[in-house]
Amino acid sequence: MDEFVLARVLHVVGVVLWIGGVAMVTAVLLPAVAQMKSAEERVEFFEHIERRFAAQARVTTLLVGLSGFYMVHLLNGWNRFAELHFWWMHAMVLVWVIFTMMLFVLEPWILHQWFQAKAKSAPEKTFVLIQRMHWFLLSISLITVAGAVAGSHGWVFPGK
Repeated sequence: MDEFVLARVLHVVGVVLWIGGVAMVTAVLLPAVAQMKSAEERVEFFEHIERRFAAQARVTTLLVGLSGFYMVHLLNGWNRFAELHFWWMHAMVLVWVIFTMMLFVLEPWILHQWFQAKAKSAPEKTFVLIQRMHWFLLSISLITVAGAVAGSHGWVFPGK
């Protein structure tokens, strides 16, 4: 197996674990947690589960970032970032940057304390905000995955 194939395998496996985990949390876990009686219990339980998932997400986002960078390097594909029909590459970097900032900077240094304070004063609103944030992140992630798969197999905007 050559280096590029290995990098792509690691990249795809990382994306499956990372975005699949986001989908599981968003579409399965959060609706189940929403059925809990008290809003305080919802936020506490969600924080417990999210903390465990965050460890996996940190590892997989690092794997995805490193393997993606390496594939662009091997292909000498930096010029693709200057072309609109490779929009999905920009989207991959943007989604990766958003999640990396969330996982490594915002969540541990800012959001964790902010959400805890907000959950004490308005637990219901905090849980709704958590749900909306996850649906937004999952939506942009799935659009990016779809675009990346289509784009890497030759699909471009009409007229190109």
